[in-house]
Amino acid sequence: MNKNYEQGNSLWKDARRRLLRNRAAMASLIFLLLMAAGCFVLPLFPCIANPNATNLGNIAADCSWAHPFGTDQLGRDLLARVLYGGRISLLVGIVATIVSFIIGLSYGLISGYIGGRIDALMMRTVDVLFALPFIVLVIVFSLSIEAPSRELTNWVVNTTGWTRESVAPILGLVPLFIAIGALGWLTLARIVRAQCLEIKSQEYVLAARSLGLGHLRILFCHIAPNLLGTVIVYTTLAVPGIMLTESTLSFIGLGVRAPNSSWGTLIKEGADRMEATPELLIFPAIFFCLTLLALNFLGDGLRDALDPKAAKD
Repeated sequence: MNKNYEQGNSLWKDARRRLLRNRAAMASLIFLLLMAAGCFVLPLFPCIANPNATNLGNIAADCSWAHPFGTDQLGRDLLARVLYGGRISLLVGIVATIVSFIIGLSYGLISGYIGGRIDALMMRTVDVLFALPFIVLVIVFSLSIEAPSRELTNWVVNTTGWTRESVAPILGLVPLFIAIGALGWLTLARIVRAQCLEIKSQEYVLAARSLGLGHLRILFCHIAPNLLGTVIVYTTLAVPGIMLTESTLSFIGLGVRAPNSSWGTLIKEGADRMEATPELLIFPAIFFCLTLLALNFLGDGLRDALDPKAAKD
């Protein structure tokens, strides 16, 4: 006798279906993919000029076929600088978010799982770090690890034979990656701890303990997967904040070093010459604002997809 059983859907399948129905989130995802492709792939083609090549005979040129966004005060192609600047801004946002994700997830899991005095001590440490000015800590931490970053650059150049011009722009950002990521995990640690306190009393966790499983296995195989939805939503919404932090540091001259650029440095240069050449401010600001807006729409879509109750509220 044939019996037809209705196949159930998992949480992730339901979340993917709800996300696909969210037009704003899907449009934002497509836009972000196109933006990433434009910043990382398009500069590889010869049609995009060298972003650091100066041309003093073509200073502050208007938009043309040769220079779609015009040129800056040193005759450099603005389109190339916006694309290369987007590469750096996106790298800082993604890498620093990954660093803060790893630290915050591990710290919050350990604090919530152990509990007791150790949990209180770990959370009081987070409170103390919260009380300190974040930007000042990032500046101090970034400057303190700048010398090891230069040594890393020299080692890579000497080991691989690559030119310093191709290595320095990326490795020079290592202090910024570590500084922002190592200090941006505090809120995530609190969120993970609160979720861990709730999950560790569930029946399947108690069953895993009764089977004699180790604490690390329970933490990362039974508890962590069940709070990934909340963590993914938070990290998606944290990327715009980290990109804003990098832009703030670059705006005050403590981020990306010249002649390299990020969207923050381009906005600073455009703000200084806004009255004479407003396009120097308009184009990077449009790219930056649209990217932040798309990231926020995608984060909201992921929140609604992974937590349908919040979407109904």
